[in-house]
Amino acid sequence: MSAAAILPSRNEPTTIAAVTSAVDLALGDPAAVIVHADASDTFETAETFTVTATQAAKVALTGLLRGKGAQILAAARRPELTGAEAVLIVDTDTRNPDPAVYRALLDRVRAGAALAIADYPRHWDEANLTNHLARPLIAAATGHDVPQPLAGDLAVSRDVLTAALRAAESLPAGLPECVNGYGIDAFLLLTAAATGPVTSVRLEQPKQHAGSFPHLAAIYRQAVPALLHLTAAWSPSSVPPGGEAVRYRAADRDLPPARLQSMLTTLDSLGPRLDGYDERPWPLPAADAWIAVNSGTPAADAARELWPHYLHRVRDWLTTGQSATTRQRAETLAAAHARLHTALTPAGAS
Repeated sequence: MSAAAILPSRNEPTTIAAVTSAVDLALGDPAAVIVHADASDTFETAETFTVTATQAAKVALTGLLRGKGAQILAAARRPELTGAEAVLIVDTDTRNPDPAVYRALLDRVRAGAALAIADYPRHWDEANLTNHLARPLIAAATGHDVPQPLAGDLAVSRDVLTAALRAAESLPAGLPECVNGYGIDAFLLLTAAATGPVTSVRLEQPKQHAGSFPHLAAIYRQAVPALLHLTAAWSPSSVPPGGEAVRYRAADRDLPPARLQSMLTTLDSLGPRLDGYDERPWPLPAADAWIAVNSGTPAADAARELWPHYLHRVRDWLTTGQSATTRQRAETLAAAHARLHTALTPAGAS
């Protein structure tokens, strides 16, 4: 078998058929296999997957422990994937699944990449964890500047999948819960980066999928401890990641005032505003958190300390970004990216 796919899902019956069909076209091989790792509240999504016609073989897993990472790891342990040299993992809430994108990801891995991940532009008010923390932190600490490190559409080699399963068994206390959730994206990426080349497939149109902002707190709570723990094992290089001209693509769109106010109200409900003048402007609190973990502080503790600073950053970004131009937004993100690298370089890894 040359390739396989994993489709983690939860309550997505309206999109699973289209995603399954697109993945099947990308695989284009009757010897391939598609594993559906479902943790839905009902059987509707699993039943839709089962009746969707494919040339690839299908394996339906139901009743799984809820959590994106737990579902992916459960599928990765299946013997049906043993012979796959490349394994595609896709978001199943995608409203515009494209076989060409999935095929391109698989082709990069077949050509020797340890991991290939989609690089699609995000609207300026989205991807707050990616743009403000995940991308610049991974780039500063590891030297791998991946534009969309938390993208749900990626392909990995068999070696990476094997390494990930092995690494998942030896995570320190508190981290398995993170990797079983939204921390899986950073976990797979950074496991791959230690194994071989990591590459991106650049796309020109924003991805259409369910918004992540309503789950901001849960995503942060699961992803950030994993990010801090895994990047702390690297030694930052004095060479700026991605070269001197780091570019961000913060796609423009109008954000209605009522929608902006709703987002700000949500942020206010997640934690108190910082008191007084913030003497550690972003991204210096992120550097402090990384240095703390690098020095032995548990990643979950450092993430909790960083949380109010992160909320402050997102509030400020949404408020000032509303009146900024597309270019100004991209330049703001790139400047913070460079500052974080500068802040981490002298710290090194212990």
